[in-house]
Amino acid sequence: RLFRKQRFNMVRGPKKHLKRLNAPKHWMLDKLGGIFAPKPSPGPHKQRECLPLLLILRNRLKYALTYKEVVQILKQRLVKVDGKVRTDTTYPAGFMDVIEIEKTDEHFRLVYDVKGRFVVHRIGKEEASYKLCQVKRMEFGKGGVPYIVTHDGRTLRYPDPDVKVGDTIMLDIETSKIKDFVKFDIGNLVMITAGHNNGRVGTIIHKEKHKGDFDIVHMEDAAGNKFVTRNVNVFVIGKGNKALVSLPKGKGVRLSILQEQAKRYAAA
Repeated sequence: RLFRKQRFNMVRGPKKHLKRLNAPKHWMLDKLGGIFAPKPSPGPHKQRECLPLLLILRNRLKYALTYKEVVQILKQRLVKVDGKVRTDTTYPAGFMDVIEIEKTDEHFRLVYDVKGRFVVHRIGKEEASYKLCQVKRMEFGKGGVPYIVTHDGRTLRYPDPDVKVGDTIMLDIETSKIKDFVKFDIGNLVMITAGHNNGRVGTIIHKEKHKGDFDIVHMEDAAGNKFVTRNVNVFVIGKGNKALVSLPKGKGVRLSILQEQAKRYAAA
């Protein structure tokens, strides 16, 4: 009888809630602002590598004060993510996604700051027409059709034969066509998207191959600081030293604690 009772009390399916203390730290939610946090819907970005639309409109852009106001904004179909209207409050917007609010003629891109937190970075209309996508897989489908899968879950058929896993493509948002691509090569500009160096920008100076382990990439930023990370954490954002997208304040150069302190004192 005990066994039967336990069997029927089992949990069914995935969790539908997210406690505030378990939410990703880069969402920057205060721990006394309630018990729960918005749990991101299933979508193109992972739960801990995204920013729900609710937090973008309420906590970052301050267009709403409450959850209910965010619902009212989204249900009017005023907000587009990557050219498509999204009405889900917990839709997971992620790295390099373009958010448009046509009524106010505003365009934003989600990128990381030097401390690894998402920044809703304001961009112009011309830059909002494209986004950068990293190639995660390259395979052949039915009938030998080559296709690539990008970091935001897109499947693109018949890519340029020179595009390989790890490279970055420039995608036209309106047509979903590849406009340009950048190789994952020494000398190109990259942004780190995970790990201890998340949000830092630098130029690749060396790549190490490790059989049976993660390949290691060495980078140098604009201030001459060198840092190292796994190749899976590296996202190419420019050819040579020229970035294909505009960068937020700081331009991806991380300051030491003493440098930050001196900067604050100078501004005071």
